[in-house]
Amino acid sequence: MWTLSGFVDEISSDPAEQCAVAAGLGLRFAEIRSAWDVNILDLDDARLATLQTLLAGHGLQVSSIGSPIGKIRIDEPAGPHLDRMRRAAEVAVRLGAPYIRVFSFFVPGGPGAPDPAVHRDEVLARMRALTAIAADAGVVLVHENEKHIYGDVPSRCLDLVGSVASPHLRLAWDPANFVQVGVRPFTEGYAALRPHLEYVQIKDALLADGTVVPAGEGDGEVLTTIRALRADGFDGFFSLEPHLAAGHPTGGFSGPELFTRAWKAFTGLLTAEGIEFA
Repeated sequence: MWTLSGFVDEISSDPAEQCAVAAGLGLRFAEIRSAWDVNILDLDDARLATLQTLLAGHGLQVSSIGSPIGKIRIDEPAGPHLDRMRRAAEVAVRLGAPYIRVFSFFVPGGPGAPDPAVHRDEVLARMRALTAIAADAGVVLVHENEKHIYGDVPSRCLDLVGSVASPHLRLAWDPANFVQVGVRPFTEGYAALRPHLEYVQIKDALLADGTVVPAGEGDGEVLTTIRALRADGFDGFFSLEPHLAAGHPTGGFSGPELFTRAWKAFTGLLTAEGIEFA
């Protein structure tokens, strides 16, 4: 039985609508990134309490905090970001989320940019500091392979988790993001990254131009990947992050209809494969 979740702010900015649509699709978990157009880490305690009440009222638990931690340039100050990580840990504990999604810092890219390896030591130092905060709070960081960060390709994702070497830093697998940096996710990354894989984000894309599409309709090798995960006995979360209407550096949006389309596309793949889900 695989467990589905989703970035419910892709449904609406209104958390009441987020919860109603998610629960209506049968989801029992939600990934929380924002509510009322405010990032989850910036909600005050009163609004967090309201959000908790809404989630509970719709029978929803929180699979992960969809944080923006690590989504700053590697040359920006680290101190304030560590404070933000502490807030992320507080929010995760309060909402009962076992995971916090994180990133490994934007590095300069494009023609003439230095090899990302020149930033490796600083990236690893920062990731170790973030992981230590997570360990103290008893939560696990899942690193997403976002475009243009240090860990945007399989080799550097592996370097991160292998070098930090903590059970509190694992990997989130985003096939669309791999496609958008020219990687065939399963073919080029699965074997190496599978031992560190804890969380799967459901988003697909086309190699030709990076357009995001529903699961199974792009070049993210989603079907091949889920077959392999079933064979391997994977038992983690699968979180819908469709980005079917818009995508931007701080998130994405689909709306209720396109979010439902994304849910149908992925659950259709699971049903065709005889994989049970809830």
